[in-house]
Amino acid sequence: MAAIYSLYIINKSGGLIFYKDYGSSGRMDTNDSLRVASLWHSMHAISQQLSPISGCFGIELLQADTFDLHCFQSLTGYISLLFFFLSKKVTRMIQGTKFFVVCEPGTQHMEGLLKHIYELYTDYVLKNPFYEMEMPIRCELFDINLTQAIQKDRVALLAR
Repeated sequence: MAAIYSLYIINKSGGLIFYKDYGSSGRMDTNDSLRVASLWHSMHAISQQLSPISGCFGIELLQADTFDLHCFQSLTGYISLLFFFLSKKVTRMIQGTKFFVVCEPGTQHMEGLLKHIYELYTDYVLKNPFYEMEMPIRCELFDINLTQAIQKDRVALLAR
């Protein structure tokens, strides 16, 4: 059984720009993967706003009985400031590209893998002169290097 079920990349607007299934038992169709990405984007944004801790960056780990969801939010993107002049309250919400992995419960070291995937994204997608920001990712070099990174991670997980 694969440790990593699927990988999602969501743009700062909440749109799914990349999805890859890695052998989960119930493969989702395109509409379901769009719904999951949209739901995660919304939950992530709400968690930032409701957190009692200032500077919260949203949910980083969601644990369930049958899966874990690890999220890494890049620092690229923008910061939106909402000013409420009557209450003199300033609310910050940091929105950037989100990378999240759905994996087996208890899978370790996913943060490192997500950061490596972000590095691949910056190297092979953002530096591609034909890629338009916020659009779906169609880059062969990114796909090849991502597959190698996932396979390397699976081998490392089996060795532990």
